[in-house]
Amino acid sequence: MKRELTIKNEEQELAHVAEFMEGVCDELELDMHQAMKLQLVIEEMVTNVIFYAYPEGTSADITLTAESDGKELTFVLSDSGKPFDPTAKEDADTESNPMDREQGGMGILIVKNIMNEVSYQRLGDENRLTMKKTL
Repeated sequence: MKRELTIKNEEQELAHVAEFMEGVCDELELDMHQAMKLQLVIEEMVTNVIFYAYPEGTSADITLTAESDGKELTFVLSDSGKPFDPTAKEDADTESNPMDREQGGMGILIVKNIMNEVSYQRLGDENRLTMKKTL
């Protein structure tokens, strides 16, 4: 199975991401619990690109691919926004009071806890986040 979705960096495009994820999860016949976790991961990472990768008013493409051999599911999220490696960010301190902790970091922590492998590459002018899940 291989699917690809290209969207603009606009909030309303998240509906297309949800449809894409539903199709991927249905095709792989994933149970609802696993499908919801994967949808959370992808929505979180795409949302971050939409809101933080580009200067306000800039229109750009974001590409999401999903590929599976039946044993492992791999997502690759690509954008041409400013360089940012979410895997290099220190994990959020979940022990401290949420009102006292620095904003940000919870999304990537969730991703790291749900996915088996998360890696980042900067290839030329492109950010490439690869997320793998054993099925």
